[in-house]
Amino acid sequence: MNFGSLLTFHALATAVAVLLYVVTSHFLQQRRSPAAAIAWMLFILLLPYVALPSFLAFGTRKRGGPPVRRRAPSAQPGGDWALATIAALGQAAPCSYRHLAVHADGATSWAALLATIDGARQTLDVCTFIMAPDAAGNALLEALCAKARSGVRVRLLVDGLGRLMTGRPDLGRLAHAGGQWALFVPPLTSSRKGRSNLREHRKLVVADAATQDQRLWCGGRNLASQYFQDEGPGCWQDLTFDLRGDLAGQAAALFDADWRFAHGTTDTRGTDVPATAATAAPDGAHIVASGPDQADDTFYSLLVTAAYRAERRIALVTPYFLPDQALLMALGLAARRGVRVDLLLPARSNHRLSDLARGRALRTLAQAGAHVWVVPNMLHAKLVIVDDQLALAGSANLDNRSLFLNYELMVAFHD
Repeated sequence: MNFGSLLTFHALATAVAVLLYVVTSHFLQQRRSPAAAIAWMLFILLLPYVALPSFLAFGTRKRGGPPVRRRAPSAQPGGDWALATIAALGQAAPCSYRHLAVHADGATSWAALLATIDGARQTLDVCTFIMAPDAAGNALLEALCAKARSGVRVRLLVDGLGRLMTGRPDLGRLAHAGGQWALFVPPLTSSRKGRSNLREHRKLVVADAATQDQRLWCGGRNLASQYFQDEGPGCWQDLTFDLRGDLAGQAAALFDADWRFAHGTTDTRGTDVPATAATAAPDGAHIVASGPDQADDTFYSLLVTAAYRAERRIALVTPYFLPDQALLMALGLAARRGVRVDLLLPARSNHRLSDLARGRALRTLAQAGAHVWVVPNMLHAKLVIVDDQLALAGSANLDNRSLFLNYELMVAFHD
């Protein structure tokens, strides 16, 4: 093959790569920032043989087409902006809950988790990013096996990459006991091309979702010993809670959709939740799902809106703080107009690169008048409080991976 033929082949390969990028982005409605779009185009033009496989493996940020959207109620002057915004983002209306218990420490969370599992009589659904083969993980796996042997329908969903990160727990034990387990998009064996960079980061346990005694355990804790220890080296401080009531049913519906996706079946989320006025239960709570399965960047959009609508206070707790420029500007402007903005995070997290990269954002906030607080231990909690109108707790960190790539779950409380 002569030099001219090589140039022709290279030009053809580049053209095909560019065309595939444009067509995929258009038909799958992949919204990207201008900087990200330019970066992908330059990568493809300069190194098409490397860029095209990389794009096919990691370039898809949203699943298929957008889900069917529910019509949001019209916002009324002086109304609750949080309820209206969450409804406009396609989330279900708030519903009732009872017996909310915020766990004071790891021991309390562990006891509540075991009680939720032990109390299941019909169904038990568990979703986590990490289930480690350590003392806590093995004890929980044995508890799930015992429930499966007793006749309870047990389903365990673990992120495919999360399982590889912790030494591959023996999930086959659950199948032998009569339960079911699945890996969410295993990075090495999944047939879902373009999804390998999109991880299941939601953490929830739902018991007896179809009964009057439905229960939910939820928050930021993975199923590993370090998340439940309160003393000693390697222990992490985190935030979880449990409750009963209809809110657990919303969490169960989200789990069902993720379970179907993990098994390659059709995802019908967004088509089976009836439209409901956002003021139907103003003192209730609702699941705010964020990730590739949502048409919008739900949690991110809610944070930006909150920063502009807050009147007195914004409190943020996160292990990693790497916001994009729009969110950082919104928080800084809130501080400049007199809103008290408090950010709490660990002095040193488990991701050293994240700690090094957060410096500019922290300086920007501090210069705007925000208050940045650090704690000496590893803080893994995720919490947002806005005035007296909204509290969000769950699995999402304040970094670009959680805000734009991961499947995340936050619970919005309005009481």
